Amino acid sequence: MKGYYFITDSKLSRAGNLSDVLQAVACGVEVVQYRNKNAETRQMYEEAVRLREICRDFGSIFLINDRVDIALAAEADGVHLGQSDMPCLAARKLLGREKIIGVTVHNLAEALEAESIGADYLGVSPIFQTATKPDAGKPAGIRLIEEIQARVDIPLIAIGGINHCNAGEVVRAGADGLCAISSVVAKENVRDEIIKFQEIFAARR
Repeated sequence: MKGYYFITDSKLSRAGNLSDVLQAVACGVEVVQYRNKNAETRQMYEEAVRLREICRDFGSIFLINDRVDIALAAEADGVHLGQSDMPCLAARKLLGREKIIGVTVHNLAEALEAESIGADYLGVSPIFQTATKPDAGKPAGIRLIEEIQARVDIPLIAIGGINHCNAGEVVRAGADGLCAISSVVAKENVRDEIIKFQEIFAARR
């Protein structure tokens, strides 16, 4: 789980989730997370099924934000859970060992706990100030990435206020992947914006 990590945002998107995801996987994005806080359950399920098929066609991992029920019904590859969502252990009982579970963490203690109870990767958030998720909390800065990276063995995905100007700092701090939502889906050419982020990771090799 490395490189640019894509999260949908129907409010910010210019072209819509289907178009955004198609562009993302077509340029090599490894992981797509479907997040739609405003859709009703049936709409979310139907869109998730369509996005899952796109991801499977390109060999990308498809995850659902928060909703374990949608992940099961749509046969997604797993879920991503926040600190106020279903506990990781409960989600694991429902999903089984084969599915991927990511957990958002805001400090080292949460990171260590998430790893100890079986999270497959961590979303470290928020790194910088972000307007995309109003309840994200106080920015932690890249120091949190360095602190967690030194103590855990599972992948770290950095999120929150990341753009083309500060992404290099995030990668150098040790993040395995990063997500920048508004810097991608709100732009005219989603594919080109993603490639710019991917090039930052390629330069680290």
